[in-house]
Amino acid sequence: MPKALTNKSISQKETPPVSFVIPKTENAKKHVLERSQLLDVLGARIQQLQSDIILDVQHASVQFVKAPSSGRVIPSGRGQKSTSLEKTEIPKSGQTVVKGVSISQHSRWMEKLSREKKNKLKRQQHLQQNLQKDAKEKSIAKSKGSKISLMYPVATEGAGMPCKEPKVKRKDSRNQILHEGANTEICADAKGRAKELTEVEEIEQRLSRQVYHLKENGEEKSCMDIQVSIRTYLEACVFAGKIERAHCFLISQHRARSRRKHLNTCIYNIMMRVWAKKGTLNQIGRMFILLEEAGLKPNLGSYCAALECMGRDPKCSQNVIKRCLSQMEEDGLCVDSLFSQCVFHQDERDMVLKAIRIVQPDYQPSITVATNQCYSPLVQDFYTQRADHHYPKLDFTQEELQERFKRQLNVEQACTVTIDSVESTKPITENVAKMRELMAEQRSQWQKILLHALRENKMILANANIKDYRLNLYPYLCLLEDREYVDIMIQCIANMPPSGESLKILAKDLGNRIYTKYCVRQKHQNLTVEKLGNIYNAYTDLLAKDTKVYNILPREQWCNLEAQHSSGPTLQGGETTWPNTVTLELGTFLVDMMVKNLKINSDILNKNYERKFIPILYHMYTFHSTRQVGFIKPHPILTQMLQETMETKLTFDSYVMPMLCPPVPWTSVKFGSYLLTPTKLMRSLDGATQHEELLEKCQNLHAVMDSLNQLGNCAWKINKPLLDFIVSIFNDRGSERLDIPPPLSEAPKIPYFNPQDPTYTASEKAHMKREVINAKKQYSEMHSLRMDALYKLSIANHMRDEIFWFPHNMDFRGRTYPCPPYFNHLGSDVTRAILLFAEGKPLGPKGLDWLKIHLVNLTGLKKRSSLQGRLEYANTIMDDILDSANNPLNGRKWWMNADEPWQALSCCMEIANAMRSPDPTQFISHFPIHQDGSCNGLQHYAALGRDVIGATSVNLMPCDVPQDVYSVVAQQVEDFRARDAQTGLKIAQVLEGFISRKVVKQTVMTVVYGVTRYGGRLQIEKRLKEIDDFPKEYVWDASHYLVRLVFNGLKEMFTGTREIQDWLTESARLISKSGHTVEWVTPLGLPIIQPYHRTRNQVLKSTMQHINLQITHDAKERPDTVKQKNAFPPNFIHSLDSTHMMLTALHCYSAGLTFVSVHDCFWTHALTVDTMNKVCREQFVALHSQPILQELSTFLLEKYCTGFPTETKNKKYQEYRRLMLLLAKVPQTGDFDLKQVKESTYFFS
Repeated sequence: MPKALTNKSISQKETPPVSFVIPKTENAKKHVLERSQLLDVLGARIQQLQSDIILDVQHASVQFVKAPSSGRVIPSGRGQKSTSLEKTEIPKSGQTVVKGVSISQHSRWMEKLSREKKNKLKRQQHLQQNLQKDAKEKSIAKSKGSKISLMYPVATEGAGMPCKEPKVKRKDSRNQILHEGANTEICADAKGRAKELTEVEEIEQRLSRQVYHLKENGEEKSCMDIQVSIRTYLEACVFAGKIERAHCFLISQHRARSRRKHLNTCIYNIMMRVWAKKGTLNQIGRMFILLEEAGLKPNLGSYCAALECMGRDPKCSQNVIKRCLSQMEEDGLCVDSLFSQCVFHQDERDMVLKAIRIVQPDYQPSITVATNQCYSPLVQDFYTQRADHHYPKLDFTQEELQERFKRQLNVEQACTVTIDSVESTKPITENVAKMRELMAEQRSQWQKILLHALRENKMILANANIKDYRLNLYPYLCLLEDREYVDIMIQCIANMPPSGESLKILAKDLGNRIYTKYCVRQKHQNLTVEKLGNIYNAYTDLLAKDTKVYNILPREQWCNLEAQHSSGPTLQGGETTWPNTVTLELGTFLVDMMVKNLKINSDILNKNYERKFIPILYHMYTFHSTRQVGFIKPHPILTQMLQETMETKLTFDSYVMPMLCPPVPWTSVKFGSYLLTPTKLMRSLDGATQHEELLEKCQNLHAVMDSLNQLGNCAWKINKPLLDFIVSIFNDRGSERLDIPPPLSEAPKIPYFNPQDPTYTASEKAHMKREVINAKKQYSEMHSLRMDALYKLSIANHMRDEIFWFPHNMDFRGRTYPCPPYFNHLGSDVTRAILLFAEGKPLGPKGLDWLKIHLVNLTGLKKRSSLQGRLEYANTIMDDILDSANNPLNGRKWWMNADEPWQALSCCMEIANAMRSPDPTQFISHFPIHQDGSCNGLQHYAALGRDVIGATSVNLMPCDVPQDVYSVVAQQVEDFRARDAQTGLKIAQVLEGFISRKVVKQTVMTVVYGVTRYGGRLQIEKRLKEIDDFPKEYVWDASHYLVRLVFNGLKEMFTGTREIQDWLTESARLISKSGHTVEWVTPLGLPIIQPYHRTRNQVLKSTMQHINLQITHDAKERPDTVKQKNAFPPNFIHSLDSTHMMLTALHCYSAGLTFVSVHDCFWTHALTVDTMNKVCREQFVALHSQPILQELSTFLLEKYCTGFPTETKNKKYQEYRRLMLLLAKVPQTGDFDLKQVKESTYFFS
């Protein structure tokens, strides 16, 4: 059995497996507690010195945070600060203190104790004053009332109440800007100070006209993690049919006052729904009594369960129902709200309606649909003026789409898909056949062993903690059939890399697979699958080519159909996402079972070895940087068997595959994309909830969801001839030149040496160890690349005769991504080349020219040439293009020299086919043409600042030939270098002839996205190392020198950009320093919050090891100021480029175009490139015609500059004033005329 990690600061008492975190108290209280604990330790030390007695003081006796009796997760503070108490001079267990301590030492301890007692008294008094002051302020705030701002969703936790920062002396050039006129000692600055105070007063007056709704960061928020864990546990019990366990658990939680505070009304409602199904109204009545005891009020869900129960009871009296409805009204709840806000399962809605109609026979639920939606000015006309809209149809009949829905439903119900590997075409040798038979036999044995072990463990867990019904994993192991858990574990073994996998990653993967299957089973149990089918079949009427034309968007159509099919279960919502700790603990439990039970004969491959049973998986430890990490590593025998088996099948989770039917349109934050598989609208880190909370508060996300639906509705197919070429090279020996990874047989052999061999010297041993490490690293990297390519090519091969779709969602900045992770159009050159639009369109008069221009763009040549110049160049090399298309692997191979060789080959084939057709203008093309933004981040900065010089260099200004900002910067850097070389600077002389566009490109591109000088130096260093002739001994100095020149060059070229970037950075720094995370709203109304907080360490105890979770997104922790300020400028620009893309997507859809994007690279058919270019430019101008920076300033002022102290001598007021002045001082803009973008040919090209 592997040895578990030990931690002396953690109590060794055995506690149940599923665990939750006790929320932290206020920082001040915690600080006083820690100080008092330190005093106790110091007191013990004084007594020890005085009596000269040897004491044994253990670290474990100093408890920092009291863990709950029902939990196993121990918060261990954040970073080094949390462990500072452990560094006091306390002898470890088993150590003694030496006698004969000097008098001076004795006196120092006495002095320290005296000082600490005085400080403790002061702090307690100060804390008491603060608590009284806070209570007074809260009472005043409550009496004033609050209103919600209509302009922006400014609600926030604790807005206007910044946490106190420790005093830090800063020497920063930015302080010259922030402290204008702040030095009262200098009379000359008196005038400036008066002006500043006037500005502050004006801003405060402007803000005081609006009253803001400030959300209290109450106990409900801090207990959320525990509430979610309790809720998921109860739901799992109910789903698995363990009703008695769920009931007893809830009662035990309710009886203990310390645990009752973690319960909310929704948790009691879970049991109410159970009793409602059984028709036991008396049990529901008891639940209402329990709610009252807990000081909670029943909500809509509570009354919904009561009415459902009454509807199921044919003998229920009218008076009981009337009393229930009357009580609802007294509690301020509306009957109609039951049908608009509650989530119904099975026939619950019908039963509630039945009960209400007993006393109100003519009652019909009135579901109000908001007709006067408040849209962003950017999309107001898009939604209100649709006369000219021509929404595209799919090239399928309604019957075909309905059949595709059934196939996709079957795939998602199975949760996994098994496909043929592209390696299966290799001939089967005798050894391979023998190994496959052996492996099948072993798998069969392992399945039996795991099935037996799982059942044994379930019996043990079922009988554990029966008296107090504490949480454990038992209900989570009853959600699926036992064999399904075993199948998941066996699949995990087949996918195990030879180098092993982190326990945390492996456990998370196993837990997530079980959660996905559980969600699918829930939808079956709730009877939503049948209703989903009915609505989707009706929805196909909008998409099919053989139905009438609609002037309505997919989201709107789906919402209308849901309203029409209101009876039965609710499709949207209802699922509770499992906490990260539950997923990890469940996964760790299964990994532990595999490690302990799965064994193999040691002589299975070599009969000469001694026969004994050995584990196939080992739990070991490795170091990542300075952190020790648990690792699961397969035995070499298992690795060899898996490799020699050469499996012909690959098994994937269903969400990995593209969809066989158009995705369900996004209609809410939690509903859209796949049919059954749970998917989030916005991707986030595991456990981060702040994004979802913001989205749910948001009134109107229609434009964002409609753009995602448009991207997801694009149908794709496989370029089969090209796929066959790639697979043939993949199955041969790969090709480094063509970015196809070789098989592992080409990997370098790992050298073997005996470290105990005395013939090796110390330096030789060190050298051999490095060689072994490098060989293992290279082998691991090759395996990773090979498997990635195998997955992509195998999925493509599986879909070769299919039409398919990629559902989309977005990250927290609004950037969109396809949901299938391996194979999609955001991938490498290989995967992009394999994909074609399923719908073909004739080339038209200019389509062939666009194909040729696109081909030249893919080669990387002629970047400074005009479009006409590129077209002429393509015509001069037509022989090479046709040769590449006709004989790609044995001809002149011109295509192999392109920057994107496989896409270039695909384009060559399309051009050849078009030219062979009788009329190229009528040739039906499926090929996507790309139009790429010219350093898109800098384009947004130049537009924000109306910077003429910057706008010209990134092609916002019309020019005859494209301006290449990378070449301009490279030339500027070369000029600086030549000047320095003349003065005799050695490194400048060494760099002569080596400064090129390629060397500076990545750094210039990423400066706008927040790359630091350190990151820029690494980028340049990598480029210099790629130059064979450059002297390697000068790489370090040269990269340092060049990154400085690049940054200086950009500062001179983009003055407006630098001012805006500095303003954003400094704003984020001051906001973060005041204790808040940075939030903003995009011009389309998408709310964004940066999830960067100080790291909180959380220890998850399991039988295998303690897993340390480093949580950086906990909203209860203070913001990470460095990350907040560094990330704000790039994240803000990313949110703007995603807004531009979404606007372009919406307007292309209304024009009937096929449109997809890879961030700032837009794709469409050759026929419609000109139309897309027009839309792209118009929407960029429309976006930047909005007062973006001014609206950002207003939003930030409203959010972060309210509720601050009015006492001018208060330090918080000084910080508030600095923040207010900075946010109000929007950077000035230049004279660039935005409308010129519409005429710029090379803006996107």
